[in-house]
Amino acid sequence: MKPKPFKKILIANRGEIVLRVIRGARDLGIASVAVYSDADRNSLPVILADEAYNIGPAPSKDSYLKIENILKAIKESGADAVHPGYGFLSENVEFAEAVRNAGVTFIGPTPENIRAMGDKLSALKLMREAGVPTVPGSGGPVNSVEDAKRIVEKIGLPVIIKATAGGGGKGMRVVHDMAELESSYRAARSEGLNYFKNDTVYIERFINAPKHIEVQVFGDTHGNVFHLFERECSVQRRHQKIIEESPSPSVPPEVRKKLGEVAVKAAKSINYVGAGTIEFIFDNITKEFFFMEMNTRLQVEHPVTEMVTGIDLVREQIYVAAGYPLSFKQTEVSPRGHAIEARICAEDPVTFTPSPGVIRRCRHPQGPFIRSDSYAYPGYEVPIYYDPMIAKLIAWGQTREDAIYRLDRALTEFTLTGIKTNIVLHKSILRAPQFLDGSYTTQFIEKHLEIKMPKLFRVVDDHVFLITAAIAAYNDKKSRNELEYPSDSKWKNYGRQKSMRSN
Repeated sequence: MKPKPFKKILIANRGEIVLRVIRGARDLGIASVAVYSDADRNSLPVILADEAYNIGPAPSKDSYLKIENILKAIKESGADAVHPGYGFLSENVEFAEAVRNAGVTFIGPTPENIRAMGDKLSALKLMREAGVPTVPGSGGPVNSVEDAKRIVEKIGLPVIIKATAGGGGKGMRVVHDMAELESSYRAARSEGLNYFKNDTVYIERFINAPKHIEVQVFGDTHGNVFHLFERECSVQRRHQKIIEESPSPSVPPEVRKKLGEVAVKAAKSINYVGAGTIEFIFDNITKEFFFMEMNTRLQVEHPVTEMVTGIDLVREQIYVAAGYPLSFKQTEVSPRGHAIEARICAEDPVTFTPSPGVIRRCRHPQGPFIRSDSYAYPGYEVPIYYDPMIAKLIAWGQTREDAIYRLDRALTEFTLTGIKTNIVLHKSILRAPQFLDGSYTTQFIEKHLEIKMPKLFRVVDDHVFLITAAIAAYNDKKSRNELEYPSDSKWKNYGRQKSMRSN
């Protein structure tokens, strides 16, 4: 066993990723510190962390995005390392630099890495210089509608207009007709300005049968950069991932080898350190792939890689940040079996609107080769202020078919009442022919599922939903005092909670 790399790690995030890091730290004998907003006072990370600090009101801009409040919590707790999780400040250069300047280790890439890949246009330029294939397009900012028209005439339709600082589907418009170009161009710039305070956009050729394939890479401070194979993330709605799997059912062995090599080349070109993901758009017809962007952090879907490689990515992050070399070599890693992850969200499965509220009953599925990463528990009130994902359900099998069957079974066993969830949507996806044969693309949901959603409750496991509805009706008659973990539960670590608000 290696020496303990840190004494105490603060996790600057919320939800299930905080639990994941707490558990990873505890496995190494390292104390953990959670931070929380007013809305997350009773969350499971606060209950399970060794210490917890209040960092502000519910809105993320006043808490999880408030760098000075988190720095106060770091100082007060005495943490000697910070894990940023994903989202929020995980790819914020100012935060990474502030942590480093405070003499605390940032468990992630260097600020230089984050800055290099943070702007999509500069990242594309770096990748082209490194010999990494990129999608034909403007190659730089498009500053007017007239420029946009000239570029589209050169590369042809369809095209996609993207905000350089965009993400999560914001600031993106697909154009199939020249008549749509001007309005789409202005809409993309407007969203970029509203969401990211940057209205710069660029244009790329739109792939007609696109798949979203990403490669997990890892670098250390000793010059090693390796990959841990690909994940497919093509089941998306409005560019938000719903289901991820590894390996991809569409990538031939020779292309898989090339994907890994190109991803490593991309990471090496910026001397990357830590866990990162090289994201590609994959043409399911020609089997070509092109660099899209790099996520300089751990991904939500990292468990599928852990399941097929047997490598603990959070442990690797912690040791690499402490200066240790990676514990594996490229030749020592090969994918074993198949893993699929379903993101369980507190939302209406038909309209996709958020469904905040108190969880009445919560039973996580168990059984062979099932993993549930979640912060949901009976009595917990899901807030409206943040991303609606409350759990990730992962299944592993020797074959893709085994993994699909196991995940379907686990979804049937997953009980969450008091709020609406997208569990029924996942079951419908797993049974769709396009998913089963692996031919699905990023257009899968809009082309094959959304038009069927009104019928969904009549065609998928009617008996399951009747039973669930009956249980929910029964539970709703009970008072909150009968829940397993009432709001004043003795399990809450109130004595360790402290306020770290700004004056």
